[in-house]
Amino acid sequence: MENKSLDSHPSSRIQDLGSEGKGEMWSFNKKLEQPTDLEDNRVKSLGHIQVISLAMVLNIAYRSLGVVYGDLGTSPLYVFHSTFPDGIQDIEDVVGAASLIVYTLALIPLIKYVFIVLQANDNGEGGTFALYSLICRHVKLHTIANQHPTDQKLTTYIRRPLNKTYWASRLTGRIEKSNFLQNLLLLLVLLGTCMVIGDGILTPAISVLSSVNGIKVSHPTLSQNVVVVMALLILVGVFSMQHIGTEKVAFLFAPIVLVWLLSIGSIGIYNIVKHDPTILRALSPHYIVRYFQRDARGPWSSLGGIVLSITGTEVMFADLGHFSVQSIQIAFTVLVFPCLLAAYLGQAAFLTQHPEKVSESFYRSIPAPIHWPIFVIAMFAAIVASQASISATFSIIKQAVALGCFPRVKLIYTSKNNSGQIYIPEINWILMVLCLVITGGFKNTAQIGNAYGIAVIAVMLVTTILMAIIMLIVWQSNFIFLLLFLAVFGTVELVYFSSVLFKVDSGGWVPLAIASAFLTIMYIWHYGSMKRHMYEKQNRISMGWILGLGPSLGLVRVPGIGLFYTELAHGVPSIFSHFITHLPAIHAVLVFICVKYLPVNTVPQEERFLIRRIGPKELYMFRCVARYGYVDLHKRDDDFECKFIESLESFIRWEAAAATTLSDRSDMNPFLARLPSMPGQLLLANQEDDDDQNSNSISISQEQYSSSRLHLLDSLPRRFQHYSNGNDFEEILAATTTTTTTATNTINKADNESSEDSGMMRLRLRLSRSHAQSEEEAAATAISIEDQLQFLQEAKGVGLVHIMGNTMVRARKDSIIPKRIVVNYGYAFLQRICRDSSETLHVPHESLLNVGMIYHV
Repeated sequence: MENKSLDSHPSSRIQDLGSEGKGEMWSFNKKLEQPTDLEDNRVKSLGHIQVISLAMVLNIAYRSLGVVYGDLGTSPLYVFHSTFPDGIQDIEDVVGAASLIVYTLALIPLIKYVFIVLQANDNGEGGTFALYSLICRHVKLHTIANQHPTDQKLTTYIRRPLNKTYWASRLTGRIEKSNFLQNLLLLLVLLGTCMVIGDGILTPAISVLSSVNGIKVSHPTLSQNVVVVMALLILVGVFSMQHIGTEKVAFLFAPIVLVWLLSIGSIGIYNIVKHDPTILRALSPHYIVRYFQRDARGPWSSLGGIVLSITGTEVMFADLGHFSVQSIQIAFTVLVFPCLLAAYLGQAAFLTQHPEKVSESFYRSIPAPIHWPIFVIAMFAAIVASQASISATFSIIKQAVALGCFPRVKLIYTSKNNSGQIYIPEINWILMVLCLVITGGFKNTAQIGNAYGIAVIAVMLVTTILMAIIMLIVWQSNFIFLLLFLAVFGTVELVYFSSVLFKVDSGGWVPLAIASAFLTIMYIWHYGSMKRHMYEKQNRISMGWILGLGPSLGLVRVPGIGLFYTELAHGVPSIFSHFITHLPAIHAVLVFICVKYLPVNTVPQEERFLIRRIGPKELYMFRCVARYGYVDLHKRDDDFECKFIESLESFIRWEAAAATTLSDRSDMNPFLARLPSMPGQLLLANQEDDDDQNSNSISISQEQYSSSRLHLLDSLPRRFQHYSNGNDFEEILAATTTTTTTATNTINKADNESSEDSGMMRLRLRLSRSHAQSEEEAAATAISIEDQLQFLQEAKGVGLVHIMGNTMVRARKDSIIPKRIVVNYGYAFLQRICRDSSETLHVPHESLLNVGMIYHV
């Protein structure tokens, strides 16, 4: 179906009127739809604080070993070889490098991440998107679509007080007013995401290849090509088993990593005692200064290998959602950090006596009787590290898809108990191919280490910048402390980054190429999605025209429930007009459903659905906003339809109870009888669009209208409270919707009144009742409620049909050439190869109806 011009459509006239007299049309359309914030007040639940015992914290800390520290724990396999790829020229260089490793571990993972970054969690979730979501909740960004003030009422929508400091206010204002800064912030987040994807490719390659290299210690004549083939076979096995999931073997990960850490720590202590106890002098930073004084260029170049000692540090923050801050802190400070220090110092002690064995320093430093047991443990530890990085890649791509920053992919949940265990087939095979190419192409850990270093330090720099913004805007920290944070960690990471950049020609180009490819894909997809959303928002259909079609909307109402999916949380998309123009029939119960992802980690199940009625009850038209967080599951659930119907029935009962409560109190004041029987229909005319977060509609909370209708007067601005006599109200704007003529006359009448008093803000009240209901009317209402519920159940028995738009986006002919290339070729190509929205939403194909349309943006 092609997109036809709506100029001759009745809705286009209403939209034109809305553009000329926005306040009148905005008020009219708002009267036809109940505000969302009322339903939000009904479903809002109270949060609770979960108290975790010390025993539980220790248990979680133990389990975190197998997920969080696999990558960080296997770094000793390749750090010294990457630090001295051309061999050791001076024994004192070993001491200087060991001192750099010690203080790098203490400064970045321990101080920065364990004690500072972990505190910036998003309600227990960590990672790049968690930091971005925190910023989005405190700064109004146009890069997040479908925002609404009701989102802020979620129990998981945690915000700091609005009384910002001077510097916080300046930065917030600068970002909100600058599209360039908002796009730059988005690019920064996407860059960090792309580097995490690069980690998912490089970690299996370097970990597995380094562990397999240990076989050459006992078989020196073995060809490197044989070692590479063995590593490739292991990698194929790791990626091929991803679809099974790790639920059945995950209990082995923690013991493997625990044994590995204790083993390398013990071997390190053994090497210190046996080879060179004086290596403990590396604990003094004095040897770092001496290291650079001897030859600044050599030590500066070696930083690219030393930075590999902190690989996997970002995983501590990214995987925080599966554990807790206290468990991560305990595991690292008590076990991981001491074992790593002992392992690195032990290797350094060995190298002071055997500098010629630096290429195989780890395995050469192992006592001969335990060589093969440690080799086997190293193999399993490398597989665990690979599994953790692959799972982290799946998780962050899932978050990117939820926030509209990545093309739709198929998500398969491999565990019924752990929501974090997912499998993405397309991404898995892409990662495997790239990992095999890198491993087989480089064939040694030195060049792979150069590539790995760029990816590692780039993610850390992104985290540092986002943390600085959070410290200023969210935490509102002291400006001196912020400068100190940037001066220490920013400077150190920039020095490391400058070192690894000079190894671009020696393998460092790999993560840059991977990041560039994924960044281009993600930005094109986000740009095209935002353009499509803006088109739907600007071309949405007026509810006045739809309800003006008549009692049956001028259509054939067929049995059943129709779920019309839209990306708009407000208004009706133009594709609905396109649909009924070609097929003038709709279901007896029609629900416009919007699946909306918010910048929060999760939305509680009891706050999932927001439902409101559209128009008179006999039309059986509703709007449902299904809200999800970026880590929430949206899988096919047999109970989904039942939960939705239960929420709809609950809304109808709540609606009737609220109306009855207000009716019973109408004798308290003559004016109260003229107030709306349904809460939230008290609106101010000529205000902003309903998508604007500064909308001045007066929302009435459930507590207010449940106690007394007098509270409605208290909700009004003081300058409107003199209308409480009930005699000097302006003429009521009746929302009569029985015929198109009546609706049009009402609109014209409102426009005429606006022209007479265009400079004044006028109060518009829609009255669903002008007098208190009698007992007979109340009884009739109760019966009608039962009829509604019965009608709903009968429609459910017939079945639900999911109606989804299959839209194509094209740039207008007058668009600039870059825009036409991005939209017509880049975004169109991604639309063709990505999954349909019906698959990502797990809509059953047997009840799916697609509607085609072309959007010219």
